Amino acid sequence: MTGHQIDQLLQPPRRGSIPRAPAFIVTLYGDAIEPRGGTLWMGDLVSCCAKQGISESLVRTAVSRLVAAGKLLGERIGRRSFYRLTEQAQEEFRSASKVLYTPPPVARGWLLALKTCEALPDGWVSMGSGVALAPNRSDIVRLSGAVVSGEAIGERKDWPDLAADLWDLKVVAERYRSFLERYDALGKVLRDSGLNNVDGKNALGLRLSLIHHYRLAALKDPRLPREAWPEDWPGPDARRLFVSIYLALAAAADAYIGGSFSDSRGLLPSATEVTDLRLDRLAREAVSFTG
Repeated sequence: MTGHQIDQLLQPPRRGSIPRAPAFIVTLYGDAIEPRGGTLWMGDLVSCCAKQGISESLVRTAVSRLVAAGKLLGERIGRRSFYRLTEQAQEEFRSASKVLYTPPPVARGWLLALKTCEALPDGWVSMGSGVALAPNRSDIVRLSGAVVSGEAIGERKDWPDLAADLWDLKVVAERYRSFLERYDALGKVLRDSGLNNVDGKNALGLRLSLIHHYRLAALKDPRLPREAWPEDWPGPDARRLFVSIYLALAAAADAYIGGSFSDSRGLLPSATEVTDLRLDRLAREAVSFTG
């Protein structure tokens, strides 16, 4: 793969698809910075965002807004500024990281809350009159009160229509397909020729772009039982592509972080216990795809 090919893959496929600076900055911190102490020099942040087509002025504006929103904390040492995620933002990305870096829990049937007045947490949808429905997964918050679990019986062909009425599956499917369209070529190149000509900076840029676009779909995916999937549901294909590309880019990207990114104490480590655990989980998941 040539540097020119890499640059082409990094370019947005359509006008207006450059990542929004605040969202991309949170992605950068969650993937690369938080597992390495959580603090990054502003100069490295600007350089990394430039690879995604985000200008320095947009980065500085986004950082100011993230500070005002309680997502980032800043510290100035001499002439340099350093920023880290707040506790609130850390918690938000920890929740997201369970979707990104671990095999998603399988939904085994359904949960039905028969009478609830509480605000519904993620995963639950109202069916009216205090009744709520959710996929029965290990990561779904259990509501208080009368809740039953069960499996689908009868006409399973009716479940996709019901699910489409309760969850916005069309939007999620479109985002998964957009992800597959954008990264399928990269996946094929990595399978065929590896990373012989990809330097660390490009590997990190590709990985962060990969995460940003995958999470647009994955964090909105209700991950329903299989009987409720629409026809040709693209979620599993997108997951396999995400895992394979992330693993292929990891070594070069992490080495670049360790040799280039710094906090107030010096260079960040290329690997930590957290990053090793992420890669181990993803590698085990990749094996399951072929098992």
